[in-house]
Amino acid sequence: MKRSEIPSLDDLRAFESAARLGSVRSAADSLALTHGAVSRRITKLSDDLGFKLFEKSGRGLRLTAAGEVLNVTVSRFFTELATTVENLRAASAQQNALVLSCEPSVATRWLIPRLASFEAAHPGVALHLSVGGGPVEFRRDRIDLAIRRLDFALPEAWHVRRLFPEKVGPVMSPQLAPAFESGEYIALGSKTRPDAWSRWLSSHPSVRRPREIRFYDHHFLIVEAATAGLGVALSPWVLVTDDIDRGRLVAAAGFDPDESHYGLIWMGEPELSENAHELALWLQGQSKNFF
Repeated sequence: MKRSEIPSLDDLRAFESAARLGSVRSAADSLALTHGAVSRRITKLSDDLGFKLFEKSGRGLRLTAAGEVLNVTVSRFFTELATTVENLRAASAQQNALVLSCEPSVATRWLIPRLASFEAAHPGVALHLSVGGGPVEFRRDRIDLAIRRLDFALPEAWHVRRLFPEKVGPVMSPQLAPAFESGEYIALGSKTRPDAWSRWLSSHPSVRRPREIRFYDHHFLIVEAATAGLGVALSPWVLVTDDIDRGRLVAAAGFDPDESHYGLIWMGEPELSENAHELALWLQGQSKNFF
């Protein structure tokens, strides 16, 4: 059979639906057609092929032997077609996807609460978020962009856009402010910066020393602990700005810059793709409050 002689796709869909569902009426409902339209398509297909596809069985229909053979091929064809189309759609969507890597605490406390505004403004960009700290394995982890505190050496092949300066200060629940003033407080520090409290206290000699210093694995944990009234957390401003605005935390001694910055980094071409450029502009806009 020449390709030009292959039956109509609409006729084959009507036949496959009727064979799969066991009746012309069910096929009609499935295809949003009338009973008569489906029946005519099946009859036309049978006439074009030159053999019967169905035969009566009581009040219903059943496939003929030839119809059974055809149904196996047609069912496989429609299944493979649906899979192919789905894969192509996924590949097309992936071309517009971006993978952004971000430090866990910044992602949890600052980035994620703001991402809805980016997605609303850019509905065609599928943003995938990955968490990590320090150097980035762009190729291995298929990362497009990364937000990092720029406290490590960057390879020459990487490009950087500064986002905001790092500022650090003690934060606490409003109820703990008197204890902080009197020195009757527990200091909460992150194991990722074990000497942060000692350095901060040495540069603020007028502040009373804590009763003790307790360490948690990550900054977002000490912020949550401070919110719960468990102590005073020495935190980057970026992680607590929302809680301070809402009155959940207070910064009794303010925030001091520590000479480092957070930046958006990538490797490869210096010019970002259109989607990556839009994300970079959005991130820079979100960072303006930290200057």
